[in-house]
Amino acid sequence: MRTPTETPAPRTSPGARHGHGWWHFARHYVEMVVAMAAGMLVLGAAVRGGLALAGFELSAARHPELVSLEMAFSMSAGMALWMRVRGHGVRSTAEMCGVMFVPAAVLFPLLWLGAVSPDSLTVLEHLAMLPLMLLAMLRRRAEYGA
Repeated sequence: MRTPTETPAPRTSPGARHGHGWWHFARHYVEMVVAMAAGMLVLGAAVRGGLALAGFELSAARHPELVSLEMAFSMSAGMALWMRVRGHGVRSTAEMCGVMFVPAAVLFPLLWLGAVSPDSLTVLEHLAMLPLMLLAMLRRRAEYGA
């Protein structure tokens, strides 16, 4: 006869027992993308509205670098806020925000050389940001839930 202490524990991974794992990781990724979009929409609209009130219109055709940096900043602010709400440290939050500016560092010289058009700059940045963000999260899998 077995005593209660001899009953075998369920065969699950430690992460699964605590609600973590790849599902949690994927959900966290989606949450951060939504937070980035919210930051881009809310803060971006506030910045552009403030600039418009000051008589300055931010245009991708005329100021592609400024539009790009404003977008990366607005997205970073939304994501940073959400990461802090989720309990992430300053270091990982700063690292993730830095990832949002990496595409600009690579694409600006291509823009200046004429290899990238001003109209395609923000699209290319978005396409680069998402996998770069995923790589940064994979680097700290334990923190993001995998």
